[in-house]
Amino acid sequence: MTAGTKTRSRVLDPVERASEIVFGLLMALTFTGTVSVATAGREEVRTMMAEALGCNLAWGLTDAVMYLVGIATERSRGVKLLARLRATKDTAAAHELIAGALPPRLGAAAGPDVLALLRQGLLAAPDAPAPRPLGRDDFLGAFGVFLLVVLTTFPVVIPFAVFDTTAFALRVSNAVALVTLFAAGWTLGRYAGAKPWLGGLVMAALGTLLVGAIIALGG
Repeated sequence: MTAGTKTRSRVLDPVERASEIVFGLLMALTFTGTVSVATAGREEVRTMMAEALGCNLAWGLTDAVMYLVGIATERSRGVKLLARLRATKDTAAAHELIAGALPPRLGAAAGPDVLALLRQGLLAAPDAPAPRPLGRDDFLGAFGVFLLVVLTTFPVVIPFAVFDTTAFALRVSNAVALVTLFAAGWTLGRYAGAKPWLGGLVMAALGTLLVGAIIALGG
């Protein structure tokens, strides 16, 4: 890499991508899981497919908007925290602010010396500007969230369009869903530094239980 080359970070991290995929999948499964293999005709199946897609379009849009709201909130919070830190003369209060802004385990593990160094660096930084407005990468991330939720609908509903037998289509749909859940859990387990296969199994089992609970509660 040359000196002038910039490293571009991913718009969505693995946790965000896997979470949106699982969310979209669970929403779609709440519709496919209500199909009766004994009585559902082609019209009922088509209605189910349209409802599943419509639901995930709506929730994909909602998730995308809330993604942008979360980014704007965190940026505003960061600016306000820096302003409070600079206005605080009490060392203990300043350290408490810094520790509270860190991830819980890091905040608890950081001793006075570390917090003092962080405070010194933050106080030496340039004056905090107003919160940065939403930019290209932010909207790309929101669009990615929308696409992940919506596109996850298709693998579990396409079998109903391909196969004439509802029972067989449902089995194929459920198999695809389990594989997708396992892959999402594998990704999360690998990202967390745990055993990927264990993460996959846990996610598949957890997803199955969640779908059952959502359907039972009328979702």
